[in-house]
Amino acid sequence: MALTLVIGNKNYSSWSMRPWVALRGAGIAFDEIVIPLYTGEADKARILAVTRSGKVPALIDGDLTVWDSLAIIEYANERFPQAGLWPKDMAARAHARAISAEMHSGFVPLRSECGMNIHRPVRARALSDDARANIARIQEIWTECRARHGADGPYLFGAFTAADAMFAPVVHRFRLYDIAVTPPVRAYMDTMQANAAFREWTDAALAETLLIDRFEID
Repeated sequence: MALTLVIGNKNYSSWSMRPWVALRGAGIAFDEIVIPLYTGEADKARILAVTRSGKVPALIDGDLTVWDSLAIIEYANERFPQAGLWPKDMAARAHARAISAEMHSGFVPLRSECGMNIHRPVRARALSDDARANIARIQEIWTECRARHGADGPYLFGAFTAADAMFAPVVHRFRLYDIAVTPPVRAYMDTMQANAAFREWTDAALAETLLIDRFEID
């Protein structure tokens, strides 16, 4: 039975992007159901019918439903251990999980001030000191990963892993808000923007026509 991933609008839903890119990038087959976010009670009811958390993404595998982006990735890793969602080396795997968990639970100022909106024209905006600290920390994470694993490939841990998927929306945020980055970070962003799964998601997001005012940040 095929997996089904329930997601929100590709233009806005950064949390949906993470497991979608992880699964697609790892070659794990799945069907998708898109339920638009914040469009009224009918769509809210559709999400609640999938998961009582009332949020997407959610992964359906037969009678099992797994919600939350990182939980979905961990489930997929157990279900498809051959897909290589995490690095093979134990130390690298622990490192990848640590930075993914940091992304999952942190960087709130950046996420709040640089909302996900792939339609947005590229331009800078004034950011708080907290958001700039988030940007510095993310660049530190990416630079350290590339310094350790750059000889093994162009991604954070050489080959593509779930850690790259967890940070995929940040690549868009840095691009859309014209964030100044170091050359190693720019090279990593170029790698992600050339990734087939990343491109597929981005193209689909740009094809969406639904606009949600609350996410249309100047």
